[in-house]
Amino acid sequence: MSPVLIKGARPYGEGDPVDVLVEDGVITAIGSVKAADGVELIDAKGQVLLPGFVDLHTHLREPGREDTETIETGSAAAALGGYTAVFAMANTDPVADNAVVVEHVWRRGQEIGLVDVHPVGAVTVGLKGEKLAELGTMNRSAAGVRVFSDDGLCVADPLLMRRALEYSTSLDVVIAQHAEEPRLTVGAQAHEGERAARLGYTGWPASAEESIVARDCLLAFHAGARLHVCHVSTSGTADVLRWAKDRGTKVSAEVTPHHLLLTDERLASYDPVNKVNPPLRTEVDAEKLRAALAEGVIDCVATDHAPHAVQDKDCEWSAARPGMLGLQTALSIVAETMVRTGLLDWRGVARVMSERPAEIGNLPDQGRPIEVGEPANLTLVDPDAEWTVSGPELASISANTPYEGMRLPGVVTATLLRGRITAREGKIG
Repeated sequence: MSPVLIKGARPYGEGDPVDVLVEDGVITAIGSVKAADGVELIDAKGQVLLPGFVDLHTHLREPGREDTETIETGSAAAALGGYTAVFAMANTDPVADNAVVVEHVWRRGQEIGLVDVHPVGAVTVGLKGEKLAELGTMNRSAAGVRVFSDDGLCVADPLLMRRALEYSTSLDVVIAQHAEEPRLTVGAQAHEGERAARLGYTGWPASAEESIVARDCLLAFHAGARLHVCHVSTSGTADVLRWAKDRGTKVSAEVTPHHLLLTDERLASYDPVNKVNPPLRTEVDAEKLRAALAEGVIDCVATDHAPHAVQDKDCEWSAARPGMLGLQTALSIVAETMVRTGLLDWRGVARVMSERPAEIGNLPDQGRPIEVGEPANLTLVDPDAEWTVSGPELASISANTPYEGMRLPGVVTATLLRGRITAREGKIG
């Protein structure tokens, strides 16, 4: 692997441009560095250099739905989006509820080598919410599973959730909850409120999320366990998280880019590309989620990248599958909602897209400071550039992006995984 010299970058968007030399996967010099023979040169031209992004919530669909995404295409989308590590959710077919499946996902990620792919193990067998899966076996497997979730479904049984949290403490792993009380969301299609009622959608109450988060924060507190709340969507959930953290609960939480930017105003089009679980909420919710992310009540941004086939989205709303693409647009949405508004600077972006997700996912070599001796997992961003989103031009097999045709700020110009360039100027490798 050739050394890489990044000329004229601004780490965290701060100070004067410096050169960053990478050798054998490690940052070896920062300052004024002369290019030697055999060095691969990246002319940063004053662009922002950040630690590589980490996504705690990605659906790669393999095994089972390779018609919508594969570990290879999802890894490409991740690298182009500035990611150096992703966590692949367990709701595959077969479900990732055993060592065989999680090791397959992990090994495929290693073979492809564009990002570190960390499989998320299911909490319950078959995602059925009836019996705990083999958490210990998956944790001790070659995949070293460190996050468990039934995402897509809630672990609704409080006794089962309590047992999962208690067991997790002996493994030092995280239980990530898809917070949705299923008895409150039967037939639900959109955020419960005036807009859903006017458009004829069955309402999805905010309390369905908030009640589960409150319950699980109490369970985690008494168990001394680590709880992670997936895709927070309501202002009330942010209030619950603030309360739980204030009393010492080991809880972390993520928000998706689409819940930071999009609202239920988009439902008027009846376009299923806007259908997502949990649903798009109100502008008041989005505003409070942005504030909670800036404050640190919500710890990080996670994409919930959810590719779907055309037939699963190009149909009537009630029959459509929920979910949106997110890996290649996440940085731009954060730039639009958080940086342009002054809620975060670029060091703050590093915190919510790299450092905190790496800490939550227990990845000691990711989200590291840009300093000599640190692993060279890096992302170079042009903060002044803009691009227009086109679903068919994204790396994913699927094209279900809600940002189609939008002009967005912030372009990832290079991604390095342990010193190897995985994406550059919109191309892999």
